[in-house]
Amino acid sequence: MSIIRTEDLCKNFGDLQVLKNVNLTVRSGEVVVIIGPSGAGKSTLLRSLNTLETITSGKIFLEDKLFQRVERGEVREEMKKEEKKAALLEMGMVFQRFHLFPNMTVKENVLAGPLYVQKIPKGEAEKRALELLEKVGLLDKADDYPSHLSGGQQQRVAIARALAMQPRIMLFDEPTSALDPELVGEVLSVMKDLASQGMTMLCVTHEMGFAREVADRVVFMADGQILEEGTPEEIFNQPKTAKAQQFLASIL
Repeated sequence: MSIIRTEDLCKNFGDLQVLKNVNLTVRSGEVVVIIGPSGAGKSTLLRSLNTLETITSGKIFLEDKLFQRVERGEVREEMKKEEKKAALLEMGMVFQRFHLFPNMTVKENVLAGPLYVQKIPKGEAEKRALELLEKVGLLDKADDYPSHLSGGQQQRVAIARALAMQPRIMLFDEPTSALDPELVGEVLSVMKDLASQGMTMLCVTHEMGFAREVADRVVFMADGQILEEGTPEEIFNQPKTAKAQQFLASIL
C-alpha cells in the first residue's frame, strides 16, 4: 500500500515553476531518498506534501485516499477538516534547522506534541519522551536546554520529537546540511536505525553514502521534475539521463 502518492503535482512561485508534474509514490515500509542539484525542487516537494507549501495544481493521496486536488491554485477537493488534521499528524518532519523550543528542556520539547496536540496523559507522554531520547542516545540530556547541545544532538532531539507523534512516515529535509561534518554521522546513524526498524521514510539529502546504503529507491530530480528513479545500484552505477550522470560525476 502507498503511504503517499502524488499525481501531476505542480508548484509555482509567481512566474517560476518549481515543480512540474511530479508523480511520486512512497510505499509502506519503504525508504525513498531524493537527490539532485540545488534548485531542483526537492525541499519544495517535501513541504508541499505536508501543506507547508500550497500546491498550484495536482493531486496528493495519503494511504490511497484523496488528500487534496488543486487546479490553478484553487482547492477543488480535499479531506474533511478533522480527517485532514489526523492525516497530517501521521507525517513527521525533520528540517535542516532544528526548530526546537529554546525555552523548553529536551524532554519538554519531545513530550509537547503528545501532551498538547494528542492530549495524552502527562505520565504517558513523559514515558514516551524518555524512551525516544534513549533511542536517539540522549537520555542523559533530558533536562538540558537546546542551547547546551551540539547541532548533531539538537537534530537528534528534533527526530525524537517528530517520532513522539508516532507518525506513519518520516519526511527528512536535508537533516544534516546545517551540521559540522563531524556531527553528520550521529544523525545518519539514528536514521539508519529507523530504516532498519521498518519506518517509512522520504529523505532529501546530499549524503550519497546514506542513499546508497539505506535507500530502497533513489529518486533523481532536476529542474522541478523527477528525471529517473530506481534502486541505488541502478541510479549510482548506471544513471540513464545526462543530468543525472553530470550530477553524480560532480559529487562522487
